[in-house]
Amino acid sequence: MSAHTATISSKSQITIPAAVRDALGLAAGDKIDFILSPNGFEIVPRRQSVLALHGKYAHLVTQPRSLDEIDTAIRNRMKKRFGA
Repeated sequence: MSAHTATISSKSQITIPAAVRDALGLAAGDKIDFILSPNGFEIVPRRQSVLALHGKYAHLVTQPRSLDEIDTAIRNRMKKRFGA
């Protein structure tokens, strides 16, 4: 385990070290939670609820598909990508 240090600015802001951002999968504009634990605080990325995605990609659907068609498409893509 390695340690990373950040300094608090005069405006009470910190810059999260690149290695920490990369490890947490953070990008500009992402939100993080500081959760109090017995050993201090944990920095946890706030992830969107799947419900927040409702309708976001509806414009990409050209025609409705059945669950069987979706399952088959996923299976074929996985075979193509990873072999089987």
